[in-house]
Amino acid sequence: MRKTAKTIVTASAIAVLLGSFTLAPTVASADAAAGKKVAESRKKGNCFACHAYQGAKLPGNIGPPLVAMKARFPKRAMLEKQLNDPQSNNPNTLMPPYGKHEIISKKEIQDVIDWLYTL
Repeated sequence: MRKTAKTIVTASAIAVLLGSFTLAPTVASADAAAGKKVAESRKKGNCFACHAYQGAKLPGNIGPPLVAMKARFPKRAMLEKQLNDPQSNNPNTLMPPYGKHEIISKKEIQDVIDWLYTL
């Protein structure tokens, strides 16, 4: 292989390796870590009962999988509305109105959104 080709192959391999780190789900902040705890708590969010997401143990399949949340809800207000009162978007949904019925606090909803945006 010529030297130029080796350099390109090496640079490409490094770029792929570094790029793969961004694909790994990470909890970016303390708020996101708190949100994950709320989401996984059976007494609070209990999200995995209905949704699948990476790392969930025995996830449900009633709701859509929690992936690419920033792409699906580019505006934070849209996701907040979904968590507060999902029936306002879809009257037939089975998702509980976490904010409307005060199942979790406003702060916990914000933390869950922070966590969802890491997925």
